[in-house]
Amino acid sequence: MRILIVDDHPIVASGCRALFASHPEVEIVDAVDADAGLAVFVAEEPDICVLDVNLPGVSGLELARRILGRKASARIVMFSMNEDPFFAARAIESGARGYVSKSGEPTHLVEAIRRVAGGGQYLPPSIAERLAFGQIESTKGPLAKLSARDVEILRLLGAGKSLSEAAWQLRASYKTIANTSAIIRQKLGMRTLSELVRFAIENGLA
Repeated sequence: MRILIVDDHPIVASGCRALFASHPEVEIVDAVDADAGLAVFVAEEPDICVLDVNLPGVSGLELARRILGRKASARIVMFSMNEDPFFAARAIESGARGYVSKSGEPTHLVEAIRRVAGGGQYLPPSIAERLAFGQIESTKGPLAKLSARDVEILRLLGAGKSLSEAAWQLRASYKTIANTSAIIRQKLGMRTLSELVRFAIENGLA
């Protein structure tokens, strides 16, 4: 089984190799950002992809969309520092079949890879329980109104990108991104881009 790890911290790929050191049938390939990750995916045809949500440039959510655009049957696990079920829900919306927190047990990642590689899905028990019972604090707040695409745009704006730069990064037209940002402002009851930037930073999207 070939596993693609896309994370900008080399220690993560090293840690994954260590986790599977006793499994000679597992091969790990890695990349540090979305562009490199997509190139490795095309070249290596991995059986499963483990994508960090917070990559430099566009996020793992956007990379998942691009990978699935290449191969609809691609099996993806999202990996993040964030334990908020909101982000797990957005990962699932983006096409991931698993979501694992980096602060969780290493066995969670192993189990996620095993299940997703076998055609199943995986969420850590604590996140799955909160999703199942609707225990997401953000469901009563503005985050619940945002789609995965909205999150990606807010993330780029929060990182200091202009609408033009966000459009280039997302391979979309300026008009599309400008219109979407206007819809996001309407969803959130905001009037200016600077308010969106502040919201992205304050809510951990950037």
